Amino acid sequence: MVLFAATALVLAGCSSEGNGGKASDKSASEKVTVEWWNISTAEPLKSILAERVKEYEAAHPNVTIKNVPIENEAFKAKMSTATQSGKTPDIYSTWGGGVLQQQIDAGLVKDLSGDVSSWIGNFTPASLQAYQFDGKTYAIPNDIGMVGFWYNKALFTKAGIAQPPATWSEFLDDVKKLKSAGITPIALAGKEKWPGHYYWAYLAMRVAGLDALKQAGTDHDFTKPEFVSAGEHLKQLVDLQPFQKGFLGAGYSTPDGQAATVSNGKAAMELMGQWAPAVEKDSGKGLGDDLGFFAFPSVEGGKGSASDAFGGGGGYAVGANAPDEAVDFLKYIHDAAQHRKSVESGAVLPVLKGEEDAVKDPNLAVVAKALAAATGFQLYLDQAYPPAVGQEVNDSVAALIAGSKTPEQVAQAITETAKSE
Repeated sequence: MVLFAATALVLAGCSSEGNGGKASDKSASEKVTVEWWNISTAEPLKSILAERVKEYEAAHPNVTIKNVPIENEAFKAKMSTATQSGKTPDIYSTWGGGVLQQQIDAGLVKDLSGDVSSWIGNFTPASLQAYQFDGKTYAIPNDIGMVGFWYNKALFTKAGIAQPPATWSEFLDDVKKLKSAGITPIALAGKEKWPGHYYWAYLAMRVAGLDALKQAGTDHDFTKPEFVSAGEHLKQLVDLQPFQKGFLGAGYSTPDGQAATVSNGKAAMELMGQWAPAVEKDSGKGLGDDLGFFAFPSVEGGKGSASDAFGGGGGYAVGANAPDEAVDFLKYIHDAAQHRKSVESGAVLPVLKGEEDAVKDPNLAVVAKALAAATGFQLYLDQAYPPAVGQEVNDSVAALIAGSKTPEQVAQAITETAKSE
């Protein structure tokens, strides 16, 4: 899923009037179509959800679930165009945050609070956070996760690195060790920009702290010294030239992109979400037991906690005019027995209480454990803030990584965009 990485979230589609919460009282012979746009294009989730659709349709002969998986980047592009149409499909993927808030303000999203009141308590509070506003629920979580470093244990050993770094200084030293051993330290999909924003976002969390990021979303001021310092720390890394050759033109999941570069042993690590192992396996040879995970290092003297996590997940919102069956279908696929199958497959991480034991993959278990121990959680900045602000974060950080913007210019550009919103 990735993800992984992100912009406005509205899709064009048609739907009929309904009040949600349970299947409507229409005649069983009356045909109902529920259009479902999602980003589950990779296995095993693609097949798992397709099976859920077949099961639901078999139990509800008058209902057709029009399952439309769309590749992540194409999905975002289509949504950006459709935002101005004033329509949504009946069910659609959302990352929540500021993007979902804009859709709510535009009257495009159904308030699910009353419809899901009897079963929303099954979800963990952290998984619901990005989809709740003013005490109301506007989407149902299907996955949650965090961004961290996925690394090649064998290459670390070859470079003389005994254990993953715990601090930013140690991380920079390890980058130097990898380079000295003739190993490309980091793979980056520079062309897609969103993977690069992870570095600045995490550094802002570690240097300025979560409260500062929340405050910046209110006062629209990213020029504070701590945000400039985050950029300066990132420049320290960039100055070491840690990325693979041609990274500025590299994609994420392409055959020669970020995930494949790590998967094929051509770079020692990547900063990516919990979906990384699956994408690496799809894009390259896969690292098997050599694949490991460590959390983003702390920054000496920073105000943020090393146990604060950055990431997000994926959920499903319901269009304002969707038929009742849309909510009923979401209830079905989030039944404890059904969602557990998705968790057991490794496609998603737990969002329902008591699912933790269903995580079988050891790497994903590490992520789940880190999330369980997290003292704070920050949603992806290109989702937490309004779309224009999130895009500016991506663009300006990409420019910093490319060497065309200074840390001060990054902070100023994000501030100017935020104040103009």
